[in-house]
Amino acid sequence: MTGQWQELGTSGGIEAYVHRPAGEVRGAVVVCSELYGVNPYLRGVCAELADLGYVAVAPDFYWRSARRTELGYSAEEREAGLVLMRALDRDELVADAAEALAAALALADGRGVAFVGTSMGGHIAVRAATELRFELAAVFYPGWLLNSGFPLVGPVPPLETAERIAANGVYLLGFCGELDHILPQPEWQEAERRLTDAKVGHELVTYPGARHGFASDRPEDHDAAATADAWRRVHEALAERL
Repeated sequence: MTGQWQELGTSGGIEAYVHRPAGEVRGAVVVCSELYGVNPYLRGVCAELADLGYVAVAPDFYWRSARRTELGYSAEEREAGLVLMRALDRDELVADAAEALAAALALADGRGVAFVGTSMGGHIAVRAATELRFELAAVFYPGWLLNSGFPLVGPVPPLETAERIAANGVYLLGFCGELDHILPQPEWQEAERRLTDAKVGHELVTYPGARHGFASDRPEDHDAAATADAWRRVHEALAERL
């Protein structure tokens, strides 16, 4: 089957790109984008998840500013993405994540739901885990876990309230490159400590020599070995927890 856009609620608000499996449904995955929106790369991720039997729901988190954003990787398009990202609001993101979760649950055929996100989307997935109940958050190089500075983060970064992730029963699987300039190793190690202290079930993986965006389709950032290993771990976690 191919994916298609659909409204998640009845108010004419947020939409999502939804890709359903051709056969048996093994659960559902909310796929949260990096700042480039629901672009061809993200739709490809949705297709791969659907091939494995998961309904993929990719919300358009930018819908209040621009509909169905899909950006490439030029300097101009990156700047356009940054403008859209800076307009995001934490509480509105949580509301949108709740809409996406409700839609995913309705499509999961009685199975569980995971959130998967890269960069900005990884942050959204972790934030969702502090507010909502689902089975798994699998996050690639998530930003701003321990520091604020953007309206999408709000005054309290998500790992300041890591105990809420534990209370919601969300298992957190995270990936970071050793050379990530946005998520440096001291911050990643502090995230490990915060999750452990809050008794959050988790595994954080670091890939030597990998950079921010290592799982993307941007040649200058892509690390094939790290990407393959990370997605192998995600697939195993989905099979185990959904």
